[in-house]
Amino acid sequence: MSFRRSCIAFVLGASVFLSPIGVSAAPAGWVAAWATALQPIPDLAAPPPLYRAPDVAGRTVREIVYPTVSGRAARIRVSNAYGKAPLVVEAASLARAGDGAALVDGTTVEVRFGGRASVTLAPGQEIDSDPVPIDVAAGRPYAVSLYMGAHQRMTVWHRVSNQLNYVSTPGDHTTDTRETAYRTRFTQYAWVTEFAVEAGPARASVAAIGDSITDGLRSSLNRNHRWPDALARRLASSDAGSVGVVNLGISGNRLLSDSACYGDALQARFERDALSRAGVKAVILLIGINDINFAAMPPRAGLDCDTPHTQVTAASLIDGYRRLIDEAHRRGVKIFGATLTPAALPAGREAIRQEVNRWIRGGGGFDGVVDFDQVLRDPAHPEVLQRRYDSGDGIHPSDAGYAAMAEAVPAERLQAVAEGK
Repeated sequence: MSFRRSCIAFVLGASVFLSPIGVSAAPAGWVAAWATALQPIPDLAAPPPLYRAPDVAGRTVREIVYPTVSGRAARIRVSNAYGKAPLVVEAASLARAGDGAALVDGTTVEVRFGGRASVTLAPGQEIDSDPVPIDVAAGRPYAVSLYMGAHQRMTVWHRVSNQLNYVSTPGDHTTDTRETAYRTRFTQYAWVTEFAVEAGPARASVAAIGDSITDGLRSSLNRNHRWPDALARRLASSDAGSVGVVNLGISGNRLLSDSACYGDALQARFERDALSRAGVKAVILLIGINDINFAAMPPRAGLDCDTPHTQVTAASLIDGYRRLIDEAHRRGVKIFGATLTPAALPAGREAIRQEVNRWIRGGGGFDGVVDFDQVLRDPAHPEVLQRRYDSGDGIHPSDAGYAAMAEAVPAERLQAVAEGK
């Protein structure tokens, strides 16, 4: 299940980097303004509705992204991570997004790869496009349109996007400004894993990585109410406005175990999904609650997303955090540890959560602490979320809860890191 990196890297043209996943180096001045993490789609003959991908063969996929930092040029990263066959993109464009799948007239720009309109990626490879001359405004929506090969299938995605994206009728609709051809909607991201801007050498990005609580599960559709979104808005309105925020959360993800549904273990995907992002100087890590919880989930026939039902301890989780800290520090990246939030766990599992949080707060090696637990917990019952911050399932915050999480992040420390202090 773990993704294996290939061992060949080569350059196509002066400005395109084609690489094995996870080893690309960002040129000075490029900053990740938006990003997402991919996961394989369970390969089943008759998948349940949640895991049915749209038909993309010979069609145009239009994805809506919201960059968190402004710039004077942009580039996109297209990834064939986890792919078992070549990924074929026949044409691509970038434009300001209007309503739905529509584009703002006069803003569409062709995206090229090493000077060519099309690109084919081998399994396990990714590519940064040529720079695209387009003014990027933080917080505004942009549409990335990919016209896919005639036999292309969607076998990987980011499953929980909380954003409506679109698939066209057959044909190249990358320059269509109207949404007439885009008759299929889906709520995942596919293949586009980074939107970077040329923002100047003083700027930096923060990678938020974790599970569904970073992914923003149960936040409002199309509203950008995940906590990393709220953090980006907070930074943009402060002196730290030069700092981008990218969201690498995967719902259901674990620190130590892979899943057929929820992607590689975070410790396996950390470099690829967080450290390789353009201009990333800091990481905020929130992971572990699924490791604690999934061990107790009953086995399911057919697709068991929670397998392996690995029993963890506070010590095994802490060892995993230490490995990530070492990996970040080897890359010169600061890493902030976030406390695990309340999840109404039974006493035994709650004891593990509390022990992990004591270690995080105690300065066990992180460069800083973000105490999400303290912000969200009910003072009278610290094992549960405050009612005003509960989305209704006792685990995931509401929009208000995600906003409170963003307020708990030390913005001044992020600004200092961005400035190299």
